[in-house]
Amino acid sequence: MIVSTTNSVPNRDIAHSLGIVAGEAVLGANVFRDLFAGIRDFVGGRAGGYQKVLRDGRNLALDDMIAEAKAAGADAVIGVDIDYEAIGSNGSMLMVSVNGTAVKLR
Repeated sequence: MIVSTTNSVPNRDIAHSLGIVAGEAVLGANVFRDLFAGIRDFVGGRAGGYQKVLRDGRNLALDDMIAEAKAAGADAVIGVDIDYEAIGSNGSMLMVSVNGTAVKLR
């Protein structure tokens, strides 16, 4: 499955659009990871725990979107947008949502 943030696929023509497809992932933040990330932020450097949560959330949401596109018979998803949002009380959860347009290529 071709997944692109652009509105086209290089060297391929779009036969027709199959509609919008989406995927979401909501992940809770681990208390210990929060503690160590806070220490890391205090002394400087990268917050590896948070980076992993962001990466995992993005991959889960993309997998869901791709599955929806495959079920629709798509060859590609174009115009993909990825959004991250802290939700829940005190922003204790991370929501990653992705959406794009499923298309059939010539």
